[in-house]
Amino acid sequence: MQPISAKPVKYFIGALFSDENRLQEAICEAEIPFGIIDLVSDDFPFDITDYYNAEMGTPIYRRFVSFSKLSAPDFLAKAKILTNAIEDKLKLHGQRKVNLDVGYIDYDKVVLASAKYGIHKVYLTQGIYADLTLHYSKGRYQPYDWAFQDFKRDVYLPFFLKMREIYKRQSKLYAS
Repeated sequence: MQPISAKPVKYFIGALFSDENRLQEAICEAEIPFGIIDLVSDDFPFDITDYYNAEMGTPIYRRFVSFSKLSAPDFLAKAKILTNAIEDKLKLHGQRKVNLDVGYIDYDKVVLASAKYGIHKVYLTQGIYADLTLHYSKGRYQPYDWAFQDFKRDVYLPFFLKMREIYKRQSKLYAS
């Protein structure tokens, strides 16, 4: 059997932030490679861990944004490198105030990019791994056992379901 090209996927950022202005700057910069924003979540308090408190300050929130441009799934590594560069550019006194977790969805899953090794993560290139986080089954997203604790909360799931609906419409247009 001959390999075929992967279908395009929909990219999103799950931003952790403690500075709204820096988040807005980050998202504006992210629109250049990812396309215009087509969906924005509510802000969710990020209180499941204090891991980022020393660097980012408090309170910390998570906001998801998805982008209109569909891209190949193998863009994930480059996407993570781009978002890391945006984070670095927006540091205040050497400290991040925005943490950009980039990922994508397709019909069946949510994949995040990571610069950290894990036994469940697949190496891509340039120190970047693919982290399979959620899978779609029976009308909802289910977290994998290894998913970040906040992704195991049901509160994010309506956003991902809505993003999936947008993706399905876009995919049909792309295929035509």
